[in-house]
Amino acid sequence: MAAPTNGGGGDGDSRRSYWRWSKADFFPEPSFRSWSAYRSALSATCPRLRDRLLHRSDSAAELHALPRQSEHGLRRCLNWWDLAWLGFGSVVGTGIFVLTGQEARFNSGPAIPLAYATAGVSALLSVFCYAEFAVEIPSAGGSFSYLRVELGDFVAFLAAANILLEALVGAAGVARSWTSYFATLIDRDPDSLRIHAPALAEGFNLLDPIAVVVLLTCSTITIFGTRHASTLNWLTSLLSVAVIAFIIAAGFAHTDASNLTPFFPYGARGVFQAAAVVYWAYTGFDMIATMAEETKNPARDIPLGLIGSMSAITVVYCVMALVLVMMQRYDQLDPNAAYSVAFASVGMKWAKYLVALGALKGMTTGLLVGALGQGRYTTQIARAHMIPPYFALVHPKTGTPIHATLLVTISSACIAFFSSLDVLASVSSISTLFIFMLVAVALLVRRYYSRDVPQRSNLFKLVAFLVFIIGSSIGITVCWNSASDGWIGYAVTVPLWFLSTLGLAVFVPQQRVPKVWGVPLVPWLPSLSIATNLFLMGSLGYQAFVRFGICTLVMLIYYVFFGVHATYDMDHEQNDFETPKVGTSISGGNVEQK
Repeated sequence: MAAPTNGGGGDGDSRRSYWRWSKADFFPEPSFRSWSAYRSALSATCPRLRDRLLHRSDSAAELHALPRQSEHGLRRCLNWWDLAWLGFGSVVGTGIFVLTGQEARFNSGPAIPLAYATAGVSALLSVFCYAEFAVEIPSAGGSFSYLRVELGDFVAFLAAANILLEALVGAAGVARSWTSYFATLIDRDPDSLRIHAPALAEGFNLLDPIAVVVLLTCSTITIFGTRHASTLNWLTSLLSVAVIAFIIAAGFAHTDASNLTPFFPYGARGVFQAAAVVYWAYTGFDMIATMAEETKNPARDIPLGLIGSMSAITVVYCVMALVLVMMQRYDQLDPNAAYSVAFASVGMKWAKYLVALGALKGMTTGLLVGALGQGRYTTQIARAHMIPPYFALVHPKTGTPIHATLLVTISSACIAFFSSLDVLASVSSISTLFIFMLVAVALLVRRYYSRDVPQRSNLFKLVAFLVFIIGSSIGITVCWNSASDGWIGYAVTVPLWFLSTLGLAVFVPQQRVPKVWGVPLVPWLPSLSIATNLFLMGSLGYQAFVRFGICTLVMLIYYVFFGVHATYDMDHEQNDFETPKVGTSISGGNVEQK
């Protein structure tokens, strides 16, 4: 058997420098020890790929074996109050300020609150699924760990790669927006604080050093401790609460009910198109699930923090959207600065500074919580050796994954420094919706299939019902987006979705019951989550799917040439996956057997 590749957690590791830098730290697997070893690994790609397609992790590996790769544990220092405010800080950013006017003007009209409600309900369905998984598998990997346990290594890799790409580009876009809003706040042109480089191509020739500084500052705060970052987040979030309270109170004092007529100028289709876009304003809550490994009492704190914050945010978004379309007619809204122009139209021009300040604060805490979540997500991916395990290391003094945080921050900073918002705007919510759909599927698999109870007939029925649920959901989306307004397609696909979900509930017995907290009304809510996420994906433009396909192809190439071999070596070194006995813990005292 090959020598162990993990770092372990013994005394020998505690004497090693955290800032070491050698080939063995990045590529410790036998497949990469020499060119001949790598050529031999490549020749075995097909059987190894088959092994990875069939391999599923388990909770013990995610909670006990993989954290050994970090050598020191993440510190449990968060409670439900911290998680609720982290959820608020990660979600309430520029989305509500930027997207509301744009979608009300061009897609939904005064019905924009319904678009936010639709997107909010879909987000809450995903939150339920994330909360159950985070309670059962309180790992730093979030959806990566959940999918790795229930759907296997390959699906988990695709999910991880997509959500990391979305997070990197999203952080870069928010950082560029930060510069623009800051320039507006000081009465400057949005591009006036950027450096023009005529030698570079269009779209990459406005260099943004301020965006880089903002990203590095937020990252530095998270590096020095999760507890400090959380406290700073909820203290500064009070500013957002004050701005939102002002917008609602002052806005309602200047409303005109006649502005709500006509309520559906673009029909129901426009409302759903707007819902697919404003869904972006709800993204970020999945990063909270990655904080489970640092939560004192995950079984209590995660459901309270996640569901409580998202429920409150949904109500706030709907009320803010209603205020906007009652202050000014939908066809007169400014798509770029809706709230500022709406307040100016009622004689409160100075309010644009308050709105800009609220947006700046929202972007800052969004980047702060994003740095926390992305760092933990990357740490678990590195623990599984899908990227070099060097990025799994946790600093012994700060208890934070500095290498992983720097990796995602520097990558985002490079994108933000060169790429304009027009270039970054092509990145949509499709990857996030795809991940949320997979998590709902994984939850149904977790409830209805157990490797300890091998019943092939039940497994066959589960797979069949899942195929029909997903297929009918896609069919509903296709009917909605087709040119035809007929009812025949719906008459087939909607009953098929209902009967498939009913069949799963009646004919397949649940193999697992959550010990502490679980999603209610299973399989109905997870099945509805699958349908709504696929529906919202279908409402996006074809460019989003083209980009999704290209990025997935690049990810597959990486997986075939690196990920397959690294994870294969890691998984087949059985000595490194021995589970700690009851009562033991990983270095740092953070991974305990319950």
